[in-house]
Amino acid sequence: MACVAVTWARPESTYTDKWDNINVDEILESNRLPKGYVDCLLGKGRCTPDGKALKETLPDALEHECVKCTGKQKSGADKVIRHLVNKRPDLWKELAVKYDPDNIYQARYKDKIDAVKGSA
Repeated sequence: MACVAVTWARPESTYTDKWDNINVDEILESNRLPKGYVDCLLGKGRCTPDGKALKETLPDALEHECVKCTGKQKSGADKVIRHLVNKRPDLWKELAVKYDPDNIYQARYKDKIDAVKGSA
């Protein structure tokens, strides 16, 4: 789950910043919103417009190390990863099974993931 704030790709060098002002902290503080986004990403639930954009962009962002992400998207992705790894490992695992079944990204980003473990 590289980023909640990552969104629709366009031909320019970054993803659109249309969703950059989403309050990631507010989403993560909720008990139900993170699960809703994960269900969207997993195809198990309805998607909000920003969730749909994230679902369409996430594979590219993972594959290319978020090089098209804006600064806010990278910051939001870091918050989301830290939160999921430390507070919602169940959701993190579900996303990993779907988006990284061969453990490619978990291995590629191992140092980054290990660095956020234990830091909420």
